[in-house]
Amino acid sequence: MGCCWPAPPQALGHGLRSPSVASREQSWASSSGARARMQANRSRDTLPELALRRAVHALGLRYRVAARPLPDVRRTADLVFTRAKVAVFLDGCFWHGCPAHHTAAKANSAFWADKVARNIARDADSNRRLQEAGWVVIRVWEHEDPQSAAETVRAVVEARRPRPGGQTGGQTGQAH
Repeated sequence: MGCCWPAPPQALGHGLRSPSVASREQSWASSSGARARMQANRSRDTLPELALRRAVHALGLRYRVAARPLPDVRRTADLVFTRAKVAVFLDGCFWHGCPAHHTAAKANSAFWADKVARNIARDADSNRRLQEAGWVVIRVWEHEDPQSAAETVRAVVEARRPRPGGQTGGQTGQAH
């Protein structure tokens, strides 16, 4: 007997395309190679993120990974220190428009310029929402030294840790 998997629609003579082929035809990507490269980009556990997490962990800090600081807002921080109310975002130079390293895309340039502009606006909105809720936001660029960034994170978290009697170090706003 044959395999238990259903035959693809083309094999049955329906003339239908598989969802993956149909989605490629309507893709934002300028080529199949560009689409493959973009799909290979990870949304978490990137090399810069892992390096930062290792450096922060080595300093004795414990945190939540890829968590929403504000449960009712669909924004995920890379490291979250819930008790200290510190949210750390590790931003990619291309995706978030790093002033030092962002390069404009050559293909689909209008699409990518709009995408990066929307990311920058969303980052600013996230910062504002978190700050209004009493959080400190730390933004780290992917090109920054992980050890130096970890030291910054430690200083902010330690300043914000609750002290006996319910007091914190009182630091608010955004650190960078």
